[in-house]
Amino acid sequence: MDSSKTIIDEVVSKMPEEEDLIEIAELFKCLGDPTRAKIICALSISEMCVSDLAETLDMNASAVSHQLRILKQERLVKTRRDGKVRYYSLDDEHVQKLFRIAFEHILEE
Repeated sequence: MDSSKTIIDEVVSKMPEEEDLIEIAELFKCLGDPTRAKIICALSISEMCVSDLAETLDMNASAVSHQLRILKQERLVKTRRDGKVRYYSLDDEHVQKLFRIAFEHILEE
Protein backbone atom coordinates (compact mmCIF):
# COMPACT_ATOMS: atom_id res chain seq x y z
CA MET A 1 0.00 0.00 0.00
CA ASP A 2 1.21 3.50 -0.79
CA SER A 3 2.59 5.24 2.33
CA SER A 4 0.72 8.43 1.47
CA LYS A 5 -2.56 6.48 1.35
CA THR A 6 -1.72 4.87 4.72
CA ILE A 7 -1.15 8.27 6.30
CA ILE A 8 -4.38 9.65 4.81
CA ASP A 9 -6.38 6.64 6.05
CA GLU A 10 -4.89 7.00 9.53
CA VAL A 11 -5.63 10.73 9.71
CA VAL A 12 -9.18 10.30 8.39
CA SER A 13 -9.87 7.55 10.93
CA LYS A 14 -8.69 9.77 13.81
CA MET A 15 -10.46 12.98 12.77
CA PRO A 16 -13.25 14.11 15.13
CA GLU A 17 -16.86 14.23 13.97
CA GLU A 18 -17.89 17.31 11.97
CA GLU A 19 -20.27 18.46 14.72
CA ASP A 20 -17.44 18.37 17.27
CA LEU A 21 -15.19 20.44 15.01
CA ILE A 22 -17.97 22.99 14.60
CA GLU A 23 -18.29 23.23 18.40
CA ILE A 24 -14.53 23.73 18.72
CA ALA A 25 -14.63 26.49 16.10
CA GLU A 26 -17.51 28.18 17.97
CA LEU A 27 -15.57 27.96 21.23
CA PHE A 28 -12.52 29.63 19.68
CA LYS A 29 -14.73 32.24 18.03
CA CYS A 30 -16.18 33.03 21.45
CA LEU A 31 -12.70 33.28 22.97
CA GLY A 32 -11.59 35.45 20.04
CA ASP A 33 -13.33 38.56 21.32
CA PRO A 34 -11.01 40.88 23.35
CA THR A 35 -13.76 41.86 25.81
CA ARG A 36 -14.61 38.23 26.53
CA ALA A 37 -10.89 37.46 26.89
CA LYS A 38 -10.65 40.24 29.50
CA ILE A 39 -13.64 38.81 31.36
CA ILE A 40 -12.11 35.34 31.35
CA CYS A 41 -8.82 36.79 32.56
CA ALA A 42 -10.56 38.63 35.42
CA LEU A 43 -12.57 35.54 36.38
CA SER A 44 -9.43 33.41 36.35
CA ILE A 45 -8.26 35.60 39.25
CA SER A 46 -11.50 35.86 41.20
CA GLU A 47 -15.23 35.20 41.11
CA MET A 48 -17.01 38.52 40.44
CA CYS A 49 -20.45 40.05 40.05
CA VAL A 50 -21.47 42.07 36.98
CA SER A 51 -20.97 45.46 38.63
CA ASP A 52 -17.45 44.56 39.81
CA LEU A 53 -16.57 43.24 36.35
CA ALA A 54 -17.97 46.40 34.76
CA GLU A 55 -15.84 48.59 37.02
CA THR A 56 -12.75 46.42 36.52
CA LEU A 57 -13.09 46.53 32.73
CA ASP A 58 -14.31 50.16 32.59
CA MET A 59 -17.51 49.11 30.81
CA ASN A 60 -21.20 49.49 31.53
CA ALA A 61 -22.98 46.63 33.29
CA SER A 62 -25.30 46.00 30.35
CA ALA A 63 -22.37 45.36 27.98
CA VAL A 64 -20.70 43.06 30.51
CA SER A 65 -23.96 41.13 31.02
CA HIS A 66 -24.28 40.65 27.27
CA GLN A 67 -20.77 39.20 27.05
CA LEU A 68 -21.35 36.99 30.09
CA ARG A 69 -24.48 35.54 28.43
CA ILE A 70 -22.36 34.53 25.43
CA LEU A 71 -19.68 33.02 27.67
CA LYS A 72 -22.33 31.13 29.64
CA GLN A 73 -23.89 29.73 26.43
CA GLU A 74 -20.47 28.30 25.53
CA ARG A 75 -20.13 26.87 29.06
CA LEU A 76 -17.08 29.01 29.77
CA VAL A 77 -18.57 30.69 32.85
CA LYS A 78 -21.08 29.66 35.49
CA THR A 79 -23.10 31.57 38.05
CA ARG A 80 -23.77 31.36 41.74
CA ARG A 81 -26.49 33.30 43.50
CA ASP A 82 -25.99 34.96 46.87
CA GLY A 83 -29.24 36.73 47.76
CA LYS A 84 -29.99 39.06 44.86
CA VAL A 85 -26.41 39.09 43.57
CA ARG A 86 -25.25 36.71 40.89
CA TYR A 87 -21.53 35.87 40.95
CA TYR A 88 -19.69 34.63 37.88
CA SER A 89 -16.71 32.29 37.77
CA LEU A 90 -15.01 30.12 35.20
CA ASP A 91 -17.01 26.99 34.50
CA ASP A 92 -14.16 24.61 35.33
CA GLU A 93 -10.39 24.23 35.36
CA HIS A 94 -10.38 23.47 31.62
CA VAL A 95 -11.31 27.08 30.84
CA GLN A 96 -8.45 28.38 32.95
CA LYS A 97 -6.09 25.85 31.37
CA LEU A 98 -7.17 26.86 27.83
CA PHE A 99 -6.59 30.52 28.64
CA ARG A 100 -3.20 29.81 30.29
CA ILE A 101 -2.01 27.72 27.33
CA ALA A 102 -3.12 30.40 24.86
CA PHE A 103 -1.23 33.00 26.90
CA GLU A 104 1.91 30.86 26.99
CA HIS A 105 1.67 30.42 23.23
CA ILE A 106 1.49 34.14 22.45
CA LEU A 107 4.35 34.90 24.84
CA GLU A 108 6.68 32.36 23.19
CA GLU A 109 9.47 33.70 21.08
